[in-house]
Amino acid sequence: MIRARGLVQTFQTRQGKKKTEVRAVDGVDLDVAEGEVVGFLGPNGAGKTTTLRMLTTLLTPTEGTATVAGYDVVRESEQVRRSIGYVSQAGGAFSGARAGDEVMDHGMLYGLKRSVVEERGKRLFEQMNLDGLWQRMPKNMSGGQKRRLDIVMGLIHEPSLVFLDEPTTGLDPQARHLVWERLFRLKQEGVTLVLTTHYMDEAEQLCDRLVVMDRGKIVAEGSPQALIAQYSTREVTELRFADD
Repeated sequence: MIRARGLVQTFQTRQGKKKTEVRAVDGVDLDVAEGEVVGFLGPNGAGKTTTLRMLTTLLTPTEGTATVAGYDVVRESEQVRRSIGYVSQAGGAFSGARAGDEVMDHGMLYGLKRSVVEERGKRLFEQMNLDGLWQRMPKNMSGGQKRRLDIVMGLIHEPSLVFLDEPTTGLDPQARHLVWERLFRLKQEGVTLVLTTHYMDEAEQLCDRLVVMDRGKIVAEGSPQALIAQYSTREVTELRFADD
């Protein structure tokens, strides 16, 4: 479903009169199979979001090649966009429009009929506990409601490959549970998921494979169980009591 080789992304920064080149992503190779759930872990600035933005055609790679859903991200960017869903870290809903109108517009941009989008959208609203908010503007929603609206918009055209950039960051436990429930359902349906997260429990429970990035490079990769076994420190604290 995804094949990337030697992906590089550089940015120019300026300190006074001096220009400096920053390699935000530095030679990433990645393969993702159909139906696989892959999670990206790493500190802020590790290159996770930049990698996703290249794979979703929002950034042109400085070097390297990548195909997503069988299409080249540079030469066939339109076909890539038609084949994927994307939930960005910043969100995509316009704060001054009604939530339902945003969903309708998003679905119809993919060529879906109005009746189909409305039926799917209202079903997703129910599943994401957004009942009664079809006419509400995002600016009048809570942070968790807006995040769940972003996910609805990313799923409205029923893509077989979905990218999610920190989908549960900032959500309360109940909202996180709702999002997890939906992602588990997508996994069971065979949808390929690529996500970034800072939550270890989320990565361990949801992902088939983890990719750990630091300073633009992949520094570790494998199943959650394999990485825990390889890198975790298993210390034992022994308590002794003076009497029963």
